[in-house]
Amino acid sequence: MPPVTTALIAANVAVYLLQMTQPSLAVPFALWPLGASAASNGQVSFQVWQLLTYGFLHGGLVHLLFNMFALYMFGGALEQVVGSRRFTAYYLVSVLAAAVTQLLVMALAREIYPTVGASGGVFGLLLAYAIYFPHNRVYFLLVPFPIKARVFVFIYAAIELFLGVTGTQEGVAHFAHLGGLVGGGLMLAYWRRGRLLRR
Repeated sequence: MPPVTTALIAANVAVYLLQMTQPSLAVPFALWPLGASAASNGQVSFQVWQLLTYGFLHGGLVHLLFNMFALYMFGGALEQVVGSRRFTAYYLVSVLAAAVTQLLVMALAREIYPTVGASGGVFGLLLAYAIYFPHNRVYFLLVPFPIKARVFVFIYAAIELFLGVTGTQEGVAHFAHLGGLVGGGLMLAYWRRGRLLRR
């Protein structure tokens, strides 16, 4: 595997193992809404570093395994194409975009709860994979046969939007996932614009 993909997987696993021994670790490093301090009498609060650190925490083993498998499956291929430096920037921008989206959603809902997980970064990787490898076939849990990557991403994004709007799957930051996808898309558009200007 490429070095950054390997390092990200190792970091996520290491942090999860640390969470098992120090459960309180999630309190200062999970993503809290902007008004958390006032609403919770100062017990928890939003901090700038949470915009990235939340992406290395996970709510359980299944959550971790799912994200790390996706990071391995899609991240490795993407890093080999764009290079380690650009891959790192792309992944972190996707995580950051997902965090900003989640902050907006929590502000509108006026709810106080922490957000954790690498899913925002993973959704950014899904979009990039579908753009760089549109005809590669992947398996989707709801479809018994392999489908093209670009179709897979479209279906997955539509499901996330439906679940987010209807609120039928509570406890999952669906709009944060979509925020990571949109953030990744903006990053790809920026790269493409830069290439056109250089030409």
